[in-house]
Amino acid sequence: MKRYRTIKTPLGDMVALARGEYLCGLWFVGQKHGPAGGGDWLHDPEYPLFAELRRQLDAYFGGRLREFHLPLAPEGTPFQLAVWELLRAIPHGMTTTYGALAGSLDKGGGGRSTSARAVGSAVGRNPIGIIIPCHRVVGADGSLTGYAGGLQRKAALLALERGEVVPVPG
Repeated sequence: MKRYRTIKTPLGDMVALARGEYLCGLWFVGQKHGPAGGGDWLHDPEYPLFAELRRQLDAYFGGRLREFHLPLAPEGTPFQLAVWELLRAIPHGMTTTYGALAGSLDKGGGGRSTSARAVGSAVGRNPIGIIIPCHRVVGADGSLTGYAGGLQRKAALLALERGEVVPVPG
């Protein structure tokens, strides 16, 4: 059984999803590739993992947390899991490109060539937003591209991590 709750953030409400002791989803309400919901979901806002998630999100949005420490269990293909693991290695306040991520996968991929487009698709389907920092991936020219939660939120998250005032989308 999966448990869920809605969490308010400065950038809009998010749905958190847990399976057992692990966070397996965190999406902005209404975002692209968000959850469809399920019959096995139990609304459980008091679930202990959600209290810790709320505490860490508050600290992150308050500029006091640079790295999340939560047990994660994203669900995806082996390729998606490999991409999401690379996302977790992008330092707070830094960015990388889809092409650079593809190059990192190629180095450890047994000679297979990975396209930036395939990486972009996996990044866009990241099920644990903010915690797995897909917002830190930008286009080859440094432009803000493709964020399932919306480009305004992506810009706000990057500004927050640079220590700037967070522009609230509206």
